[in-house]
Formats: sequence, structure tokens, C-alpha cells
Amino acid sequence: MSDELLTQLLHADEKIQVEAQGEGSRLVVTDRRLAVVSRTDRPDLDIPFEGVRRIQFDIERLRPATLVIVPEHPDNHPQVLAIPPEQYSAVGEALAAIGRRLAGHAAHDAPA
Repeated sequence: MSDELLTQLLHADEKIQVEAQGEGSRLVVTDRRLAVVSRTDRPDLDIPFEGVRRIQFDIERLRPATLVIVPEHPDNHPQVLAIPPEQYSAVGEALAAIGRRLAGHAAHDAPA
């Protein structure tokens, strides 16, 4: 993601928590949402945490890992990112940040 696109994407008071680089794409997790970008003009995915349906991270022995992000709304297309081994730590941090937010939303959305 170019710095210019990142500046356009973020709100003035929004903070980046984690960034991870895939092969030809970038995952950005902020304090409000997550975005996937593989081009310079617009994000491939830009959704709030509550817009995430499922995330899957598969690691194979002889290939880059695969990160799949499935949005809740069908208008947002699932994203499949190839993740090289040197980015596993960053992706792990991103998954932990997203998971904490999803757990927080689930706790607030659960019936009493």
C-alpha cells in the first residue's frame, strides 16, 4: 500500500496496529478495521471488524502460507493472500488483534 493511499484510507484519529506483507498484497489492521491492498488506487477489502465472517491461516511445508479473509457481506469479496515465512510473526500479531476485536464484539452482541 502506498503511503498516499494509506493516508487517504485512514481517519485522522485512526491508528495502525499491525501491518503484514503478503506476496503482492498488504494486510493492514487498525484500531477500527482491516484492509487488504494489492494495488495503489484502492483497497481490495476495507471492512470494520464486525464485517469479518471468518479468517483462516494455513501453513504448508514447501509453499507460502495462505491467509483467507471471508467478509460477512457478499458484496465484499473474500481475499486470499500468499504469506511468506518471514511474515508469519506479523500475521500472527494481526490475527491476534483481529481475534480480540471479534471476541469483544461477540461478547457485546451475545444475548444476556
